[in-house]
Amino acid sequence: MDYRKWFVLGAGLLVGAIAVVLVKLGNPANMGFCIACFERDIAGALGLHRAGVVQYIRPEILGIVLGGLITSMFAGEFKARGGSSTLVRFALGMFMMIGALVFLGCPLRDILRVAGGDFNAIVGLIGFIAGVGAGVYFLRGGFNLGKAEYSHSNAGGYIIPLLVALLLFLLLKGTVFNPDAGGPIFFSKEGPGSMAAPIAISLLAGLVVGFLSQRTRLCLSGGIRDFILIRENYLLLGFIGIFVGALVLNFAFGFFKPGFADQPVAHTMHIWNFLGLFLVGLTATLLGGCPLRQLVLSSEGDLDAGAVIFGMIFGAAIAHNFMFAASGAGVGIYGQIACVVGIIFVGWIGWSYKEV
Repeated sequence: MDYRKWFVLGAGLLVGAIAVVLVKLGNPANMGFCIACFERDIAGALGLHRAGVVQYIRPEILGIVLGGLITSMFAGEFKARGGSSTLVRFALGMFMMIGALVFLGCPLRDILRVAGGDFNAIVGLIGFIAGVGAGVYFLRGGFNLGKAEYSHSNAGGYIIPLLVALLLFLLLKGTVFNPDAGGPIFFSKEGPGSMAAPIAISLLAGLVVGFLSQRTRLCLSGGIRDFILIRENYLLLGFIGIFVGALVLNFAFGFFKPGFADQPVAHTMHIWNFLGLFLVGLTATLLGGCPLRQLVLSSEGDLDAGAVIFGMIFGAAIAHNFMFAASGAGVGIYGQIACVVGIIFVGWIGWSYKEV
């Protein structure tokens, strides 16, 4: 095994370990990191949805973007580019978030849930693999959203990092723009949104994960895609590392609790665990990266990835405002309909955007 594979494996081990340490320091159980859930919390903090238990500006997300930005600039890889079916990517990002909130986690959290003993996440992982497989079918059929163009100026590439810097300022200042309404900025008083590791530690953890993810190109959908297409296991090794790192510390801290029932921020409706992450896997494959990868790409100046992030934020808002998001009690009828509609829509996009 060459040094690149050792590096991505080591990076995964560190990311998994950091995730469990964040839980030890206050983050929700099996949620040291969750790109979808944390972006959902940020949407709530901004008042885009009013689910009071999931509102917080998560420093981990801010750190990942800033870590990716700094790393890409030092590596000479920060380049503004975009224009590849941007609105379609926004819509796909929206449905990727809806799928994640039906399952209750992104692919990264799925691995962390499995490492914590949550068997429901194994069902989700099978669905995710199936979704990536469906995406590969479209790729083999000539799917292509079009080529992105490099900009003559890098200015546009700083939009996401600048917004993240603004969010960090608002978090540290604790600004409340409308005190009579309690916000924005809104902060949960109970529930998962109220559970958080100290800001400085969460931000530092995000910076480290941003650095590692930028250098290794960590991406679970990409790892499964590459293994199916060309039998390349490089990216998969990173997520194997995340699983092992998290599993070891979960045992060390006494967090490992195997089973289906009574898992934290999870439900036992297996068909929707499967279909939720099926939608995420399918969408991530067509977009060229899972939620973590999209976040890191946006930090490197990728405006199309930025559109995906905005789509995910919008998806989080409508998922909670229109009752699409699951809870520990399961997935409501509106969430079930939204998930099926999402699979149909994304499948239609996969079928329609074929190179002739």
